[in-house]
Amino acid sequence: MRNQNVYIFLKYDLLIPPGVEDSAVFAGVPEKEARPLPEDADFFETPLFPPLNAEGAGEKKTMRCYLVSGDAAPASWRRVPLRSVIAKAEGTADGKNAADLLRACHIMHWRKVSRFCGSCGAPNFDSAIETARVCAVCGRIEYPRICPAVITAVTNANGEILLSHNKEFPDGLYSLTAGFNEAGESLEDTVRREVYEEAGVFVKNIQYITSQSWPFPSSLMAGFKAEYAGGKIVCDGIEITDAAFFKKENLPNIPAAGSIARHIINLYISGAL
Repeated sequence: MRNQNVYIFLKYDLLIPPGVEDSAVFAGVPEKEARPLPEDADFFETPLFPPLNAEGAGEKKTMRCYLVSGDAAPASWRRVPLRSVIAKAEGTADGKNAADLLRACHIMHWRKVSRFCGSCGAPNFDSAIETARVCAVCGRIEYPRICPAVITAVTNANGEILLSHNKEFPDGLYSLTAGFNEAGESLEDTVRREVYEEAGVFVKNIQYITSQSWPFPSSLMAGFKAEYAGGKIVCDGIEITDAAFFKKENLPNIPAAGSIARHIINLYISGAL
């Protein structure tokens, strides 16, 4: 049974047709309402991966997507930031479908940057058997790019949590330490390095918590917790402009619902971390 729902994207915004509420996006936009669209809109289908059932297999579904770029969006449609839709779905029945949107957004970006072969420069074409692109000349196969990154909650002996302000954040917003995994590193190595590079402190007792696909543009976030092991907070001054340990009762502005950062901070607030 194929899922014929349609999602329309403009960069990292969703395009929603007239009369459709934001909350209905997670049910998909019916294909008959996906018009009018520009003739050059990039159409693609991507398989979904529902949770396995008791027999070890989930219902196979396919999501139909259109990628619209530039000023080609229909004038009567609304642009809604994908992040805000995900945040609204957090903790609701619709939240279970957020992964579908994240996958579609990830594939969307990959399609934009994989039109040509990275080895010989010839055009790529879509594989007929898997989510991949194949070079028409040398046969090189390219799969969706996934960039692993870590995000870490560091707590000290006083029960405080380390939060930092990135220069790209809105004023007053603080979050957990995060960064991309480098070649040759384990994820635990990345945790140690990123916390030291960005905040100048050492950590110990690193433990994995959970993960989240975060396609802005193509990350897989691995969440950890760790204990403060020494050092004085010194911000790198490049990415991080301020960092400090905060008590539960005196937290600054923190990331919105729907993000792994907020999920881990909520675990800290509840005492479950």
